[in-house]
Amino acid sequence: MRGRSPALTLTLEGLQALLAELRRQGYSLLGPSLVQGDFGHREIRGVADLPRGVGMEQEAGTFRLVFREDAELFGYPVGQPSWKPVFFPPSRLVWQAVRSAGGWEISLPREDLPPVALLGVRPCDLAAMEVLDRVFLRGPYVERSYQARREAAFIVAVNCTRPGGTCFCASLGTGPRAREGFDLALTEMVTGEGHWFLVETGSDAGRALLETVPHRQATAAEVEAASRALAAAAGRMGRHLEMVGLKEHLYENYEHRHWAEVAGRCLTCGNCAMVCPTCFCHHLEDSLNLRGDRASRRRVQDVCFTVAHSYIHGGSVRPTPWSRYRQWLTHKLATWQEQFGCLGCVGCGRCITWCPVGIDLTAEVAALRRGETPPAKRE
Repeated sequence: MRGRSPALTLTLEGLQALLAELRRQGYSLLGPSLVQGDFGHREIRGVADLPRGVGMEQEAGTFRLVFREDAELFGYPVGQPSWKPVFFPPSRLVWQAVRSAGGWEISLPREDLPPVALLGVRPCDLAAMEVLDRVFLRGPYVERSYQARREAAFIVAVNCTRPGGTCFCASLGTGPRAREGFDLALTEMVTGEGHWFLVETGSDAGRALLETVPHRQATAAEVEAASRALAAAAGRMGRHLEMVGLKEHLYENYEHRHWAEVAGRCLTCGNCAMVCPTCFCHHLEDSLNLRGDRASRRRVQDVCFTVAHSYIHGGSVRPTPWSRYRQWLTHKLATWQEQFGCLGCVGCGRCITWCPVGIDLTAEVAALRRGETPPAKRE
């Protein structure tokens, strides 16, 4: 059962107690960490493993870690990795078969996965999980592996008070505050009163866990301070995407010359799709050993920017870079709505940051609306 309860306050020591209790209950705890300059989601033991005082500078085609003197544990926007691989691994065994004298015996991988707790899930990534839920859980066929992984997850979200230069979640209503899809949601505050977290519960499991650790009712001043911080974050988004009439505009400009102009810069490397938290393109690989007695099938992550991805008998239906970029952007912002009833974009900005030539989805959409070509990225 979901539903918000009155806001509570958790100290830094309380957060450590909460993480310890998750581990005591048998959860594998995944959270943000920094190892030899590499920011990622890894198994952690507690607060000491979190990236204290770490920030990020992001612009089109640019990413840089910055180190501050403050004590914030979540003082950064989203990094390159999303949480998608936890639920939709880039490579997964679908089935395997062994041949004996009696014939072929097919076996499926076990799905009784250990429970996992995710710490630091941003609101845009929560929205991405909701998108993937629509794709894999609410259609005519349920993806059982995805379902098992989602059901085994406990989610501790963290609201964003430091958006990045390529973030535009406020344009899409997917941030900077988490609205749903979490068990617990934290807003980190470092003020004159100390280092504390405003906590909201979003599930019975979240409420039950919080009852096991020290906490207290939040004061009106604390709630107001957190609200101000989130409102300020919404006003500091590095990008904006105008959504009014966008789907219809993309349909009306399917043959616009701007698609070819973007393709003149696009390397068709697929970085944008690889880092996207909602892209789920994949292909199947079948293999047979040399003796012919063992076979397997794997599902492997793919991107729509390759010629092979749209290959059918006789050739590819999207042989040019412009047709592949058009497919990706139009699907994200228009046809995805026809398929799944929502956008395929959550405004995280990863596709902008990790494009090696700095192609900016928001700028390309604005240029299509104006019928112009945006200026090339300046070094």
